[in-house]
Amino acid sequence: MPDGGERAYAAGLTLLARRELSETQLRERLARKFAQDDIDGAVARLRREQALDDRRTAIACARTLVRLKHRWGTRIVRQIELLGIPRSVAREAATEVFAEFDEAALLEQAIDRRLRRGMSLADRQTFHRVRSYLTGQGFTPEAVTAALTRRRKVT
Repeated sequence: MPDGGERAYAAGLTLLARRELSETQLRERLARKFAQDDIDGAVARLRREQALDDRRTAIACARTLVRLKHRWGTRIVRQIELLGIPRSVAREAATEVFAEFDEAALLEQAIDRRLRRGMSLADRQTFHRVRSYLTGQGFTPEAVTAALTRRRKVT
């Protein structure tokens, strides 16, 4: 019968096979069933075997947030940090992922999605709501205001 460390390692592999997890997330999940010494050994082994990698997890999270959640900027860094990943790693991952995307195009797509319901930016209240939503998604207030102002002049 495998010892606690082997069982913790196997459980960690199973969890990581389902989705990328940060070391903090994995430790929290393993703590429900295993002793701290067993978890430490399992995490060290998973890191050594590169099954557990906070940088890779941060990049995967950033890509998901940009593609599926339409987030940008500091919002992404904050959400990666909430996974228990250090700020420096979160910033590096976000910078790497941002280089893969065109912020202006993503911002335009986000505006299009927000205005689908026949809303018009000519209405001040709509303009302010859309601006607030987009800055909440992590786009800079300057970029949002410029894009919305351009869009309002076109319509």
